Amino acid sequence: MSGRAMEGVAVSLTVNDSLLAGRYRLLDMVGTGGMAEVYRAEDTVLGRAVAVKVFRSGWDDTARHRFEAEVRTLAGLSHPGLVPVHDACTEDDTPFLVMRLVEGRTLRAEIADGPLSAQRVRRLSMNLAEALAYVHAQGVVHRDVKPSNILLDALDKPYLADFGLAHLPGATRLTRADQMVGTAAYLAPEQVRGSDVDYPADIYALGLVLLECLTARREYPGSEVEAAVARLHRSPAIPEHLPADLVRLLSSMTASAPDQRPAAVDCVRALQATPADDTLPVPAHVTETAPVEVQRSARVPRKALLASAAALLGAVSVAWAIAPGAQPVNSAPVSSAPSTTTSSSSVAPASTASPQTAAPVTMPAQQPAAQVDTVTPVQAVPEVAQQPAVQAPAAKADAKKQKDKPQLPGKSKK
Repeated sequence: MSGRAMEGVAVSLTVNDSLLAGRYRLLDMVGTGGMAEVYRAEDTVLGRAVAVKVFRSGWDDTARHRFEAEVRTLAGLSHPGLVPVHDACTEDDTPFLVMRLVEGRTLRAEIADGPLSAQRVRRLSMNLAEALAYVHAQGVVHRDVKPSNILLDALDKPYLADFGLAHLPGATRLTRADQMVGTAAYLAPEQVRGSDVDYPADIYALGLVLLECLTARREYPGSEVEAAVARLHRSPAIPEHLPADLVRLLSSMTASAPDQRPAAVDCVRALQATPADDTLPVPAHVTETAPVEVQRSARVPRKALLASAAALLGAVSVAWAIAPGAQPVNSAPVSSAPSTTTSSSSVAPASTASPQTAAPVTMPAQQPAAQVDTVTPVQAVPEVAQQPAVQAPAAKADAKKQKDKPQLPGKSKK
């Protein structure tokens, strides 16, 4: 804590050449509230820019005690979603609070430019709900959650600020039981009725803030009395065109009964389970798998391919045998040719085939090799092309082999 604050500081001035507490030079006002004014200032000791909240003079002891309570509350909190406290002084005539300077704008100013996207509201609401969950876990109720108390930095990260109305567990109550504390437009129904206020009141206020982000309009406008009483007669009107997950969440957060509202940590879980983008990408494996399946279904076994090639060989052989340029079928020397001839003369018996006997050719793999040597288009089939040529050394051995071999479809015994 700093020592003695500067006496007689004119907190209503935007520029003061004197140093507050001999250390902080106030530059310009960046915000004002019911009890204090916030200045951009320079820490002359550390050479950094800070925000200094100076308690406005002329307030009663109750207001002063509330300011002191805010200082103690913030001093005991440390969370990324809260503005950290650097220094404070509550003992002198001019109490002040030194905090981190958040360069940016308030959520109130952001909403004034128009509705925020659902994706952005999801992200902001998750960060704010996480901050509230931490605050509630420390036993603190903020009691004044509203757009002007939410700061946005240059990276659009939200900070929950102004704990001037925060309530600590076991702390002395600074207001009467029938007195409303907070901003009328964001009060929970139990606050309007003067009932005990607990964590659900912050959830209700945050729900109204998020709804205002999506619609760019205050749900309960009018004077303080009109805005406060309106929620006792009707629930917030949540547009049906909003994403279904946000409609469900906002409806539960702004429920009239406090026990029907979710806790801050439950709001965080609900927002984490919701995709940030409503557009679902197409899985990459869908386009990669389809061509593979087609290729597998189009594969033909090797045996079937060879059988088809052999059948084509037989068909070509028959066509060649009955071609106009083939030898006549009544050639006597051909039918009685001795087996001592070469492989070229062994093709002649195929010319005796007739169209009636050519049809049963179904086993081309057993055709004589002489036909393979003559028909060149199918020599690429290994099983057929590698049949040995029939070249017997003697007529007797050849006659025996010819007897053991099956007769060609076009060959007739005499």
